[in-house]
Amino acid sequence: MLNYTFENLQGETLYEYLYNCIRADIQSGKLAANEKLPSKRALSRQLSISVMTIENAYQQLLSEGFIYSAPRKGFFVAETEVESRKTSLDTPPVSFIEESIPDHPDYFVDFSSNGTNPNDFPFVTWAKLTRRVLADDRELLMENSPSNGLYELRRAIADSLVQFRGMNVSPDCIVVGAGTETLYTILLQLLGRNRVYATENPGYQKIVKLLNANEIANIPIAIDDSGISTSMLAKSKASVAHITPSHHFPTGITMPVRRRNELLAWADVTRGYIIEDEYDSEFRMLGRPIPSLFSMDHHGRVIYMNTFTKSLASTIRVSYMVLPVSLMQKYYKLLSFYSCPVSTFEQLTLADFITQGYYEKHINRMRTMFRRKRDLLMDAIKNSPLADHSRIREENAGLHFVIELDLKISDDAFLNKLAEEDIHLLPLAAYGTSHPHAFLINYSSIPEERIEEAVARLARCLAD
Repeated sequence: MLNYTFENLQGETLYEYLYNCIRADIQSGKLAANEKLPSKRALSRQLSISVMTIENAYQQLLSEGFIYSAPRKGFFVAETEVESRKTSLDTPPVSFIEESIPDHPDYFVDFSSNGTNPNDFPFVTWAKLTRRVLADDRELLMENSPSNGLYELRRAIADSLVQFRGMNVSPDCIVVGAGTETLYTILLQLLGRNRVYATENPGYQKIVKLLNANEIANIPIAIDDSGISTSMLAKSKASVAHITPSHHFPTGITMPVRRRNELLAWADVTRGYIIEDEYDSEFRMLGRPIPSLFSMDHHGRVIYMNTFTKSLASTIRVSYMVLPVSLMQKYYKLLSFYSCPVSTFEQLTLADFITQGYYEKHINRMRTMFRRKRDLLMDAIKNSPLADHSRIREENAGLHFVIELDLKISDDAFLNKLAEEDIHLLPLAAYGTSHPHAFLINYSSIPEERIEEAVARLARCLAD
């Protein structure tokens, strides 16, 4: 007899709850194979629920193969290899899966995080725009986006680049993707897998990992005070260079115009390409934005890349690249069969956010907030014991800087002491350099009210 109560419903419908109860009894062996189930009317009277609820539960069990029906006889429990299934369900997850997923402890302060504080995202505006898109763009929402993204978003990006970066860009030369990794995968096919790539050292290690995962030859090129070494680049076999000239990651160096011209000359002579990654160019704290390499290029050798993950939220996986005309023509010819990985809904919302001026207002507000946060952090360091035992490099651009510490212990020992203080920090060595006692300070997601205490804990670990 099936005796169930319906007192513990947790958002489920009656039929879903009944279905789950019967399924659990079958899987546990409480209901044996070929055992007859009560008729729908009999079970309805017994449980004081409608026949339709019983019908829906039985039909779901029938469709999944937990029960079968016999003409004019009713419903019966199917043979489902209960014992083997029960063992499978009770088996804990495979250990290697658990080990492959990194933990993300909730530190008091995590100086390595580039996450977005929920209080900083314009939820009210974003919600208003999404409602507008759902109400007014229904037909467009049901259409497939072009492979390189909706024209509405590409037009908005092009207008934004003219306004903020002085870049005269055609929307037809823009490719929208779900993050830099997606765009890089397209580039590898567009440029050819037989090329050798040059990457900055230290530099953004995810690019190195992506190249290695695709079995693409790559060479680390050292960084000097002006950015990537063009003399070393010229001696290498590389024909593609990935660089972060406006705000080098992780050292924060801004590449001067002379080095930029040297890079462009290298690309012209070798007929190579420069991938200009401007991942956080919107957050230059002092002076005017540095002109992009793309704007200085007159021979179609620069590929410009940027992302909204820094300026809006790390979970908004929308990036874009601007291709030279020759490469864009090649893209249309060879790769336009790809589907755009960013949903039409998200593209339309972002396009509205930009064209209606909300993006500019958001950037201005965030720049003010980050400048205030940076100043608080600098003042806290200057007014702490760290002041006499540290040097700060390149703090006037982007959302991070490098701090060099006078340590009497190893970097690992220092980091272990910080972990005991609930502070997370990454050494510069994590980005491909052997520079000792230098650490990356990313302040974008640090709550202002925790800055002073975080600096105090850093100083305490330095003094112990």
